[in-house]
Amino acid sequence: MYFYPGKSWFTPFIGGSHEFIQNNVRLLDARTVFFYMATGITPAMSVKIIGGGSQYAMATFDGSGNYLDGGKSYRLHLPPKVPINNFWSIIPYDTQTRSVLQTDQRDTALTSDSGTVQSNADGSVDIFFGPEAPVGKESNWIQTVPGKGWFTILRLYGALEPWFDKTWRPGEIERVN
Repeated sequence: MYFYPGKSWFTPFIGGSHEFIQNNVRLLDARTVFFYMATGITPAMSVKIIGGGSQYAMATFDGSGNYLDGGKSYRLHLPPKVPINNFWSIIPYDTQTRSVLQTDQRDTALTSDSGTVQSNADGSVDIFFGPEAPVGKESNWIQTVPGKGWFTILRLYGALEPWFDKTWRPGEIERVN
């Protein structure tokens, strides 16, 4: 289920199949885990299609192993050259409703094709989550809600080989306050 040993990012497609089948057996627990998150699925969401389809990585914990807390502030570092053919997006979800986290922010999703995401000098991107935007980082901030737990999904549209061979990987979501 986890992409990297000892890290927080995991796949909702346990067994690597949109049908949740491995060795001719349906993985019912894995299918249940996925359907907690979403109700629709297509093969393009789970199979390896270099430069096409979409890949999903979820995180419910910070880098210290604590559940993500809407009253705290966090930073996610995406190393340079995110391996995509199209674009990436990251969206926070409410752990109770599994819907997009409802906040005062106009647009909850942060996407690489928005034209507003600020990159660092080396091409990496720092994304901030929390109830208030860090000064000067407003365009890379996603609002959370105190008193609410949340999880996030990083989507790579048209993922390239460095995603699949794991030579590129997102950083952990680290608490900053």
